[in-house]
Amino acid sequence: MAVVLSLNNIDTYYGSIHALRGVSLEVEDGEIVTLIGSNGAGKTTTLKTISGLLKPKNGEIRFKGEQISNLPAHEVAARGVAHAPEGRKIFPRLTVQENLEMGSFRIKEQARINKSMQTVFELFPRLQERRHQKGGTLSGGEQQMLAIGRALMSEPAILLLDEPSMGLAPMLVDHIFQVIGQLKERGITILLVEQNARKALKIAHRGYVLQNGEIALSGSGEELLHNSMVIDAYLG
Repeated sequence: MAVVLSLNNIDTYYGSIHALRGVSLEVEDGEIVTLIGSNGAGKTTTLKTISGLLKPKNGEIRFKGEQISNLPAHEVAARGVAHAPEGRKIFPRLTVQENLEMGSFRIKEQARINKSMQTVFELFPRLQERRHQKGGTLSGGEQQMLAIGRALMSEPAILLLDEPSMGLAPMLVDHIFQVIGQLKERGITILLVEQNARKALKIAHRGYVLQNGEIALSGSGEELLHNSMVIDAYLG
């Protein structure tokens, strides 16, 4: 399979804090790759660096073979990198439908926008029921659905999902992972950051373990599920 996204020796800083230290990883077309690690390990920083919200000090990011390391975030998004961020970050005063339409900013043809919205409503029927409701009035789970749906509206070549199950009730966590499974079946390429390491590794083709801003371990989802270090540190 073709490599869609590659990071090579990425260093990212917050001021003087060295947050990512020589991070290298790859995501191939149609894969789900997950990043697991403790709080503060650098998972969210990795996604923000990919999407252009943070600039790496060293290293190279390539998307479909093209260097994107120093592009502004809106240009990264325009190339097909969609980011559903930690904390959802929906537009609370816009309706569900308006939030979704904001996600389709790079699509010009109305027929494609309509098709994408129909796909989102098939994945999240509750959003269709609430399409005229303000985003800020939705439950936490519904807002997470909306954040993922908004990202999908851009017809992304890769979807960056940052902690999609955070703060959700177990039933809603199961539903979110069912949807991620459906996206997997549709062949959508996903880089997933997730606190629920067990569920993430079960659904992922491959995974990377981040510790203190460095890649400590990598392998298939199945291999990492049975790795003693991963079990002790993240699976209990």
